[in-house]
Amino acid sequence: MSEHDPADVGPADLGLAGLGAEPAPERSPEEEAALRAAIESAARAYFDSRRARVDDFIARSFHFRGSLRLHRAALGWDIARAPANIALAPVHLLTRLGAGAAGRLGAGRAATWLGTRNLVLRTDVARAVERAVIADLLELPWDGDRGAAAPARRDALAEAILDDPGVRAALPALAHPPTRRGDDLAEYLGTRAAVAEMTAALTTLGAGAAAFSKVTPGAVSLGPALAAALAHNAAVAAFPLGGAAGSLWYAAFPAAASPALVGASTAALAGAGALLAAFAGVIADPVQSRLGIHRRRLLRLIDAMETEFLAESGPGFAAREHYLARLFDLSDAAAAAIRLARG
Repeated sequence: MSEHDPADVGPADLGLAGLGAEPAPERSPEEEAALRAAIESAARAYFDSRRARVDDFIARSFHFRGSLRLHRAALGWDIARAPANIALAPVHLLTRLGAGAAGRLGAGRAATWLGTRNLVLRTDVARAVERAVIADLLELPWDGDRGAAAPARRDALAEAILDDPGVRAALPALAHPPTRRGDDLAEYLGTRAAVAEMTAALTTLGAGAAAFSKVTPGAVSLGPALAAALAHNAAVAAFPLGGAAGSLWYAAFPAAASPALVGASTAALAGAGALLAAFAGVIADPVQSRLGIHRRRLLRLIDAMETEFLAESGPGFAAREHYLARLFDLSDAAAAAIRLARG
């Protein structure tokens, strides 16, 4: 999340480092424990208040009108970023798998490095969602990005902690408010690219089933089917004895699509799929809202942020959508392989 994410700060930093403009006064172990408990209690109250806001936030941001408003940002460079994200998505998944493998092997530094790599290009829609989540749901500071939206200054987490009488008495001069961890939010935003891919794949799957009665989960499998249909129609239209006779003839002896036509059809469908992916959230967001997927995902994000703030460690927010999107890629490749094997 780069420029929007200052260094992580947890309750230990608030209590033990003082965070004030002046050095923190010496406190007894009992006072330190009381301060830590007050900070943790205030932080839990803050995160509980964020959970209570999730449903209203989804209704404002992810129902059809809200999603359409967010996706106005896609009218621009997002159309170019979408195909790049589709190409980068498998590599992004490999970094997550590599991080898990490195962690199990005890290579903590490598696991951390791989786990914090975000190879998905940030889209303007992602920036709009980022601002909505940070400024509207979490009510944390957001500095803005390339003038896309006005910055947000409120820090509800700092307010909740400073409003606690125990914290206020122990830290009368707080210069640096508590901050948040950005890796979880970056992972959350990355799920949108994966969901967009799945929406485009489902659209392709439906189109192939309706038009060709075939399983076509992607451009690789739908492209040859479209090329075969185009070759058939062109051959029937050019048949010397007329279209009716041509239909009968090519029903018995199918016209073969040239490799160039197959390649052009597949490329065109891939481009159309990438364009669809840029705006797929307009379709996917209301569906996910109705199914409760957005709610569960946001609650998992808040849970992960609370765990990491209170414990200063934790598993973090895990995005599962990347794995589902890759299943569509594998099924698309498998369908294409079966077609080639059948000759």
